[in-house]
Amino acid sequence: MSALAVARFSPHGAAMYAERTRPERLMDPEALQAWSARLLRPLDALPHHTRAELLATTRLGLEFTAVAAARILGVSRNTVRARMERAGELLGTDLTRLPVRAAVHLALNTQASLDPVPEGSAGDGVVRFADLLAGTAVRAWARELLGRLTADGRDLRGTLRAWIAAGGNAERAAHLLGMHAQTVREHVRGAEPVLERRLLATGSDQYEVVLAHLAAGDLEPPALGGESRPG
Repeated sequence: MSALAVARFSPHGAAMYAERTRPERLMDPEALQAWSARLLRPLDALPHHTRAELLATTRLGLEFTAVAAARILGVSRNTVRARMERAGELLGTDLTRLPVRAAVHLALNTQASLDPVPEGSAGDGVVRFADLLAGTAVRAWARELLGRLTADGRDLRGTLRAWIAAGGNAERAAHLLGMHAQTVREHVRGAEPVLERRLLATGSDQYEVVLAHLAAGDLEPPALGGESRPG
């Protein structure tokens, strides 16, 4: 599916899929679990059904548009947005920002795929998002991934950095860069076959590229609510 999506924007209409390294696999699993549990801890105080509802909606809202998530859940798109806004408030984060969305997406996937972390485990209350991105393996992965963009004569990396900082909004990114919004869109589309990831559609591919920019130092890691709370 990833290859088909990338092939859509490839000049030759074709793309090869190869198993790729996921950034979370390069992070210390114990630190990743502890950080995820801490970030999502405010949701644990909610009634079970409310917590489950917010988690399910936020997971879908981070993977799809509000309209698509609403269709899956059988609710209105305003309900999806309201639930995500509440989840963001509880987590002390701004889910309209791409780096924050990438961080929360990472935490939610970690929580869903791994066993719960015992209270007081190593790193709990200590590890920060920036620490997860500072590992040697993660940084090497980020440098290799973004380094592919240098073969293009255009400054695709600079455009992507501004586009991410602008929340994926081509008009705002164009204003920052002093170029036309259509040029920004063309650069982002041009980066998709090079990175072998969909960027204009929200979801895992987009968040991996955001994590790469954060790990490579192209963007500053966002301040997250869970990291400012006492342990």
